[in-house]
Amino acid sequence: MQVFFSMEGKELQARIKGEVDLETADQLRQELEASLDHARPEVLLLDLAGVTFMDSSGLGVILGRYRRLQKRGGRIILYRPQPQVRRLLELSGLGKIMTIETGEGLSEQGEID
Repeated sequence: MQVFFSMEGKELQARIKGEVDLETADQLRQELEASLDHARPEVLLLDLAGVTFMDSSGLGVILGRYRRLQKRGGRIILYRPQPQVRRLLELSGLGKIMTIETGEGLSEQGEID
């Protein structure tokens, strides 16, 4: 798994590639935490287009960052998840509390297919 960061205004963008599972979740959490500490963004955009697999460990990492940002009035955008990852996000309920953007100009929040 690899993570590439960039900052645009008050938005921290994290482009994630590979599998997010029990083996890689702690690395992802550490990298996200370090970048959040450094950048202090209002929005964390997680670009999930390169994520080929995610399990509950990955969901836990995302939920933990959501709680952290929410305390400061921030938010998370889940951007371009692959269909299998998007389904997991929706089934877990994260789609109800975070914005899922498909990258096709459509934005969904709180909608489950």
